[in-house]
Amino acid sequence: MAHVVRAALVQATWTGDTESMIVKHEEHARAAAAQGARVIGFQEVFNAPYFCQVQDREHHRWAEPVPDGPTVQRMRELARETGMVVVVPVFEAEQPGLYYNTAAVIDADGSYLGKYRKHHIPQLPGFWEKFYFRPGNLGWPVFDTAVGRIGVYICYDRHFPEGWRALGLAGAQLVYNPSATSRSLSSHLWQLEQPAAAVANGYFVAAINRVGREEYGDNDFYGTSYFADPRGTLVGGPASDTKEELLVRDLDFGLIEEVRQQWAFYRDRRPDAYEGLVQP
Repeated sequence: MAHVVRAALVQATWTGDTESMIVKHEEHARAAAAQGARVIGFQEVFNAPYFCQVQDREHHRWAEPVPDGPTVQRMRELARETGMVVVVPVFEAEQPGLYYNTAAVIDADGSYLGKYRKHHIPQLPGFWEKFYFRPGNLGWPVFDTAVGRIGVYICYDRHFPEGWRALGLAGAQLVYNPSATSRSLSSHLWQLEQPAAAVANGYFVAAINRVGREEYGDNDFYGTSYFADPRGTLVGGPASDTKEELLVRDLDFGLIEEVRQQWAFYRDRRPDAYEGLVQP
């Protein structure tokens, strides 16, 4: 049976300061709500530049508590105003010297449902994330929202199938993957991995990437954000690879049950045979 959820995502260019970046996303959210969207997600550390292109302690200034910091509190107001579920990726300060790459999930009535902390932290030229972030320690939560069961993965996580599967086993219907990835070999993986994860796990994936050049480093973020369905098909095509864009798409959650019955991957899993996969 069809169960259509109108979902949105935003790929944005960096404005130069947090306040104008938040205002820009509030405007996109209101535009999405006006088009009937009921859930929206933003890109990785959406209210800041992608500062991980350099290693500099000054960038800890972008961090704030979750959920009590100003950005998440403001997004709670936005959720109440628009009646949308909002996925809010920020640089989280748990305490001085203890930071995470985090996404808060806010329900359509503005209530804070919880957060996901990025598990897999790269340390590569242009992506010096271990300088800033501890690995996530909150597991793979799936949040019961006004539109259904929402999970979150973040950027580099997408290369690791285990978290995708954990989200599926926990009942995710839609997984948002906010990212900051630049032009290189990753552009091929961007087109390949997330639709494959949607197929392997039988849910929708919202793949969000930053777009444009920013003030730190030389990365050119290529956008191309999209929604993939449980058959691995892009819903309505991807966003631009050069321009900021709000994407609004209708996702038929009824397709999840249809695909899981037709492609019986959950039935045919063999967890009894996989023990060796988690040995160090």
